[in-house]
Order: sequence, then structure tokens, then C-alpha cells
Amino acid sequence: MNFNFPSRAKLTKTDDFSSVFNFRKRISGRFLAIHYRDNELAWPRLGLIVGKKTARLAVQRNYMKRVLRELFRTRQQQFRPVDLVIRPHQLFQHSDYPAIEQEFDKLLVKIQRTALPKITDKIS
Repeated sequence: MNFNFPSRAKLTKTDDFSSVFNFRKRISGRFLAIHYRDNELAWPRLGLIVGKKTARLAVQRNYMKRVLRELFRTRQQQFRPVDLVIRPHQLFQHSDYPAIEQEFDKLLVKIQRTALPKITDKIS
């Protein structure tokens, strides 16, 4: 399995972020809100938004982005081609890592389930 995180797997342009937000599909947990939209590429892409209201210090924001990027990187093979924008609701720290990991996996399963009816509709 390939666990690298190439630049093609990142949402970088404002238009890419806007298209995900305009699609208006969102799921939330205690810590995270994930906006998502299917894409026409053969791989998933990730965008992260951690605001100063969530984490005041840059060190905290960078840690949160690093954790979310790592969770995505190790699980990207499980995603269908989808654009994700992840926004944390509240600050999390090292002690919250197991809860973040569990919530990320739970939200990932929900995203995968939402696609199943669409895929089966296209097949039949």
C-alpha cells in the first residue's frame, strides 16, 4: 500500500474549497465537521481549515492540521474519489488523539455509506 501524500491529494485553490462548500454536504461529530463532494478524479483530495477562533496559537493550529493530515494520509486508500474539507469545531490536544482518530473513522464510514445508493443507482 502506498501511504504517501502527494500534492495532487491536496485542495489548494479557493475555487476547489468553494465548490465543496457550495455542494452543501456535511457531517459532524464532537470535534470535527467534514464537508465533502465527489470529484471526477481517481483519488481523494483533502483541504483543512483551522481558524483562530478554534485554536488561538499557531502551534495548536499546526498540531491539529498535522494530526488530520496524518489520519487522511493513512486512510486515503479507503476513500472513493471525493474532495474533503475538514474543519475542527473545538481545540484538541495530544490527550484527545484516540477520540479524534475514532471520530475520524466513524465519519469516514458515514461518508462511504452516503455514496452507496448513488453508486448502485448508476449500475442498475
